[in-house]
Amino acid sequence: MLYPSTFSIVACDLDQKTWGVAVASKFPAVGAVVPWAQAGAGAVATQSFANTSFGPRGLEMLAGGLTAEETLSRLLADDPEREHRQVGVVDGCGGSATFTGKDCFAWAGGVTGSGYAIQGNILAGDQVVPAMQKAFLETKGELPERLHVALLTGDRAGGDRRGRQSAALYVVKPQGGYGGYLDRWMDYRVDDHTDPVPRLGDLLKLHHLYFGKSPQSERLAPNGEARTCLQEIIARAGYYTGPAHGQLDEATRSALNAFIGNENFEERCDTQAGWMDQPVFDYIVKKFGK
Repeated sequence: MLYPSTFSIVACDLDQKTWGVAVASKFPAVGAVVPWAQAGAGAVATQSFANTSFGPRGLEMLAGGLTAEETLSRLLADDPEREHRQVGVVDGCGGSATFTGKDCFAWAGGVTGSGYAIQGNILAGDQVVPAMQKAFLETKGELPERLHVALLTGDRAGGDRRGRQSAALYVVKPQGGYGGYLDRWMDYRVDDHTDPVPRLGDLLKLHHLYFGKSPQSERLAPNGEARTCLQEIIARAGYYTGPAHGQLDEATRSALNAFIGNENFEERCDTQAGWMDQPVFDYIVKKFGK
């Protein structure tokens, strides 16, 4: 049996109504095994000879009103392999619990606090989990960034003593998914990579680039030099054949609309109204400019 040595953080932000898990391992596609979360209910990380049924069963218990401690106790109660398991749980109210079986390979252990549970096995040493805890508590911002900073800090503190292979970030919030139909806000995985945790951070930045929202006061209304620059870019890309005159005429608008659609920036631009979020403009210029 493959033994997924793993370190993870399960946490929530009750003000933002977000719950999530960040995890890394010397194991392929750890994101397909360890992280589970449901908005309003809580989150679960199941690892170390992972019993993957702990994910959906745990979320069902949490959604039914059980605390993290109660959920963890019930999950482990009838598991004959419990001493090989490692589990972290955070409930809908920020309660937390962690368990490390006595047969988990060293270094193995975990820590909990209000709104978080951190755990790992086959770690480089006992410094990894406290480093993750410190980073999570000291980092400001939204939950995904705090989870990633904690994971990266643990990785750089030694992480999995066998090496690096995969990492994942899974975060939910009510109607957080694309189009608002699901609670799956962020679901990013690096399944096989020589240095997966920094790459996971790159994907997090891409999420904000494509799906972030700038305040209306910070939206760019390209005109003059900026619009000319965009015309030159979309001309080189084959969308526009007119002159770079800096005017938003129908030919420019149509070409820009096709370009934006191809680059998947519809969420951050409105070519009819004539505005574009500044980070998108900066990215386009950096990627497609001269």
